[in-house]
Amino acid sequence: MRPGRFGRRAAALGTAVLATAALSGAPVSAAPATVDVRLIAFNDLHGNLDPPAGSSGRVTLPDGSTVDAGGAAYLATHVAQLRGEAGTSLVLSAGDNIGASPVNSALFHDEPTVEFLNQLGVAASVVGNHEFDEGYAELQRIQSGGCHAEDGCQFRESFGGADFPQLGANVAFEDGGPALLPFGIELVQGVPIGIIGVTLEDLPAMVTPEAVRGLAFGDEVEAIGRTADLLDRAGVKAQVVLLHQGDNTEGGGPDDCRVTPGPASEIAAHASPKVDVIFTGHSHQQYNCTVPDPAGNPRTVLQGASFGRLLSVADLTIDRRSKDVVRPETKAHNRIVTRDVPADPAAQQLIDEATGKAAPIANREIGTITGDLLREGAPSGESPLGDVLADAQLAATQANGAQIAMTNPGGIRTDLVHASSPAGEGDGVVTYGEAYAVQPFGNVMQILTLTGEQLKNVLEQQWQPESTRILQVSSTLRYSYSASAPAGAKVSGITVAGQPVDPAASYRVSVNNFLSAGGDGFTEFTKGTDVTGGPVDLDALVDYLAAHPDIAPPPADRITATP
Repeated sequence: MRPGRFGRRAAALGTAVLATAALSGAPVSAAPATVDVRLIAFNDLHGNLDPPAGSSGRVTLPDGSTVDAGGAAYLATHVAQLRGEAGTSLVLSAGDNIGASPVNSALFHDEPTVEFLNQLGVAASVVGNHEFDEGYAELQRIQSGGCHAEDGCQFRESFGGADFPQLGANVAFEDGGPALLPFGIELVQGVPIGIIGVTLEDLPAMVTPEAVRGLAFGDEVEAIGRTADLLDRAGVKAQVVLLHQGDNTEGGGPDDCRVTPGPASEIAAHASPKVDVIFTGHSHQQYNCTVPDPAGNPRTVLQGASFGRLLSVADLTIDRRSKDVVRPETKAHNRIVTRDVPADPAAQQLIDEATGKAAPIANREIGTITGDLLREGAPSGESPLGDVLADAQLAATQANGAQIAMTNPGGIRTDLVHASSPAGEGDGVVTYGEAYAVQPFGNVMQILTLTGEQLKNVLEQQWQPESTRILQVSSTLRYSYSASAPAGAKVSGITVAGQPVDPAASYRVSVNNFLSAGGDGFTEFTKGTDVTGGPVDLDALVDYLAAHPDIAPPPADRITATP
């Protein structure tokens, strides 16, 4: 694989560490006592070059109202404005830049998005779980450049790769060797800043086994501590963590801290006190928090929603003598990427190029709907779009004997909206590009046999210690649950085609290959037998829309939540 534009920076990393160690003792004359630097971060962009639609393109304000936000051309303008307000700045990413992307990026294996990040001048990014969607070899190609192994170069004649390092301090080969760079170093007015990248330890549960074969993902806190100590010994005292792990929230605006304590809070509370700021991602939430580090000192922890709707900003003051961040002077906020600013010309030109090249496929009309099909669910967790997707997958696999279909909510990436213009007029037409944005993974349907007891166990696994994930189910499956009931006894009243489930009977269940491999913690699916293959999930949706014109949002009557 040929070196990319980042190759020279990667090759010089060891030299930078040694040079930094020397700098720690070098006198500085006629210079201010402190250095100010602005860190500008985003997370979970997922190739959203165009302004995202529906709820995916809105930011909730503290009073509960919303504002339209996102779009790469507007994000670039806001980045430029934020940089113009500060003397020195760095642009960073907390992961999931690519993968699960709309069609004008995904058709080209996200090369347009990488080119956009290069335009932004991103200094470093941690890898998220979606950076591994096409496996480690493809991640290396995204880093170093070259044409896709199977599809070649379809976006442009060549692809130079990312100008920035993809970091992963806790990503190793099974033999223990590092699989990714653990950190980067940026010199700001002669003062080094260490940037540590750590992704979620349970990443293998988020992707297919083949995508991470041969790789190991270590404990986040341990990896941060080990890397922070290494940087500290090299004289790098100012340290930032890009953490692809996040918490959920109980509402609030972009700068509220109404988080439900979860993995990011736990990591932030125990990670090395040498780290001064933590940018998080993965959970697609917005928060601006201060979490005491193990030494009891306050530490900023931020997340900026997803899809380029927010920019997380941390203004740091670094003492030249100690080369460390003066924590009490840190100021942080989440800036909304509003659409009332001029579109950045270079970014817009890139987006137009990608959209134009994707148009023959993306603009093909495949069906019609009579109202918005939303991925957000009723209080039970059932959603209109989830119902339609599960019904589509059942229809596509009934020839293989499927009786019910179940799909994971994380695989539903955006809404299918009826409106086709900013003014809200709706024609109800669904294009291939819109369907692709909903289901961009290309998962393959698989039909397997579960006993009635195993089916109940699957439904019980929706409640896990770290999160609740309500599977979306076809119209042939109905049940009730009580979230307050003990673990393993929450689900009751399961019926298939109107008949009570027999624990000893066999049922043919249609799921995607991610779930069949135990993804999202649904390990009970791996006990399925007589597995047969089906179509790609996107193809199932396209065929279903074509066969069922004017689909209306289904009633939420398949899953019943009780006290």
